[in-house]
Amino acid sequence: MHAGPIALAFAAAFVGAALYAVLVEQPARLALDDRSMLREWRPSDRAGVVMLAMLALISAILALVEYRTGDVRWLIGAAFIIASWPYTFFVVVPINNRLLSADAEAGARSLVATWGLLEWGQVALGLIASGVFAWALG
Repeated sequence: MHAGPIALAFAAAFVGAALYAVLVEQPARLALDDRSMLREWRPSDRAGVVMLAMLALISAILALVEYRTGDVRWLIGAAFIIASWPYTFFVVVPINNRLLSADAEAGARSLVATWGLLEWGQVALGLIASGVFAWALG
């Protein structure tokens, strides 16, 4: 059995989860008042970060397993999907930390809106990785 198709499946699940966050959860959050928006965002963010991190890690590991075939495209795809980790840490987490702080309610709406825009970076990384994996399978 080859690990490549499973790596693609996990990368596609990553894209689907990131898209769900920006296309479904984000508009629903922004429709709430500030206090309710933050109350919903906080637990959702924690769960989402863990889920996206695990999907990316599993996809990257499986791509590295498939890279044993010598096709460098698996390595390139793994690099893109695992790039979601430093992207999250250096770009998204500073916004998350501000939203998780006790005094977040003052500028919560604009921070959550910024967070939603930054999440598109996750979608892009997942789409690129999925595209590279699909190319390698083709």
